[in-house]
Amino acid sequence: MSQYRKTDDAIARLTPEQFRVTQQNGTEYPGTGEYLHNKQPGIYVDIVSGEPLFASSDKYESGCGWPSFVKPLVPANVAELRDTTHGMIRTEVRSASGDSHLGHVFEDGPRDRGGLRYCINSASLRFVHRDDMATQGYGDYVDQVEDVK
Repeated sequence: MSQYRKTDDAIARLTPEQFRVTQQNGTEYPGTGEYLHNKQPGIYVDIVSGEPLFASSDKYESGCGWPSFVKPLVPANVAELRDTTHGMIRTEVRSASGDSHLGHVFEDGPRDRGGLRYCINSASLRFVHRDDMATQGYGDYVDQVEDVK
């Protein structure tokens, strides 16, 4: 099993937007994220640590303006923390090993798929296509990726 962690080199490779989102708890403008309309089969990993976070088979169109998922690919890789910023009470989602700010989770997702909506910033993610998963060290997750309809 791979060891996922935040490194100075990984932080140095981030774009200004990726740094603002992942390291300074920022949020992309709605509708602007690179992966909002991605319909390719694969997984989404933390841009900093590489830890696997979400599968394309769990992505859905929520209409919120950010990529939305019904559940994490590996629940242990996603930390949920109480967030009381901006006068709201929300649940922040961070990568467990990389400690990257990913977004928030809400309880207004599809009821037939568990009822959760993981609302995630594209800037915190790197997409790994199903065809590249094995060569990039994510072969153990290929069976969890289905064609996107």
